[in-house]
Amino acid sequence: MTPSLTEKAQRLYQGEALAPMVRASTTPLRALALQYGADLVYTEELVDRALLETIRVENQVLQTVDYIKDTSKLSQKVQKRLAADGNRTPLLLRIDPTIERGRLVCQLGTGEAELALSAALHVKQDVDAFDINMGCPKKFSVSGGMGSALLDDPERACRIVKTLRNHLDQHPVSCKIRLLKDTQSTVDFVSGLVNAGAHAIAIHARRPGHDATEAADWKELEQVVPLVRSKFPTLPLLINGDFYTRQEFMDFQTKHGTSGVLLARPALYNCSIFRKPPPCTTETTDYSSYSYDSPLLLDKTTVIQDYLKQSLRYNPHHKNVKYVITEMMTNRRTPTQRVPFMPHNFGGQQTIGKTCNCKSLEDLCQLWNVKFSLYRHHRHGSQNEEDYALPAGEHQYSDAYNLQGENDNVAGNVTSVVNGGDGGVGTSQMGSIYLATSNPPSTSKTIIDEPASKRPKVQVQ
Repeated sequence: MTPSLTEKAQRLYQGEALAPMVRASTTPLRALALQYGADLVYTEELVDRALLETIRVENQVLQTVDYIKDTSKLSQKVQKRLAADGNRTPLLLRIDPTIERGRLVCQLGTGEAELALSAALHVKQDVDAFDINMGCPKKFSVSGGMGSALLDDPERACRIVKTLRNHLDQHPVSCKIRLLKDTQSTVDFVSGLVNAGAHAIAIHARRPGHDATEAADWKELEQVVPLVRSKFPTLPLLINGDFYTRQEFMDFQTKHGTSGVLLARPALYNCSIFRKPPPCTTETTDYSSYSYDSPLLLDKTTVIQDYLKQSLRYNPHHKNVKYVITEMMTNRRTPTQRVPFMPHNFGGQQTIGKTCNCKSLEDLCQLWNVKFSLYRHHRHGSQNEEDYALPAGEHQYSDAYNLQGENDNVAGNVTSVVNGGDGGVGTSQMGSIYLATSNPPSTSKTIIDEPASKRPKVQVQ
């Protein structure tokens, strides 16, 4: 018997998930999280309009499915930049169906039901569910009516959910939100989303404008969760916000009966947080041994080396790899009281400065003592990094930005071997991973779908 959407959602939205992070939740980090034991992974937030400007490509080199930008829709400025770099096309989303099938949630940045549906229909064959970002407080998102702007417009938020539910018969729909002004407001907002058809809800224990260096409001989350659970006993309900240790999120889940946890900054600090303890023959609620010094955690050098190996497998641009690594080396967006428990010790004395000085994947591998060998499918023989790496798209990467975190931490007297970085959310939704072929998409025989502009516009009933 084919499971219902509700049953699919209850199976999918369980356990430990890599949260959506712009620039960070790209293929290498998602693959690393799954390697370590994550139960599901989210893409970075992908804006509906950006997705609709892509062409679907089956990448025979990497054995992935890629959504690349339709260059005819790019601005003249971007087209000129691409021309200077050989007309190699930026890619928005890369998916590895071998490891991600059944565990991949595509997060949409959207403020309009019609656009959300069109974007979802464009990529639905390659993802397992859709999540609507209703929590991002950044200006670029809110000004477009997306993210946390939807918290102030429940009617529009519910219309987006309802539209997706009415037209997607095989994909669960979830929402990631933040706390509202008070407990009842949050519960009412969640209730509206569920009544509109949401299959699952994730709640970030911060309100819009709540600084990341201040602790998440777990007390408020503890007020909201039981009320939501009492109204919707079978709803997959996930928590998010400062769960930096397995002990913390397991204790919360055991006490309040939540379905799972979304890990963002904790996964960047040490992605091996997804490593699970061995099955226990007796039921236990004692997770005290899985705190900051959990025996399950790998040392941070090993984690970064493993991330680099995944990067070699999926060939993102070296600027994106460098950005993620420097984010792994920082406490700048960590709650202040946690910083003393979260050191950055690297055996090779690597620093953010040394990492920023790297100009290629090969340089990064040399710094971190990883053998440099680009992924090569048996039918292809290129080992030239330039054949794999396409331009950095519309994401902006600045070494000065990463280095500022090092300076900030020194100023704040945070002592560790390596300091710095920022847990920043990007200001652009153009993905920062790239098509691994030297052929431009206009001549590639692997394109199997039409640009969005050539498809009929979806009419919402």
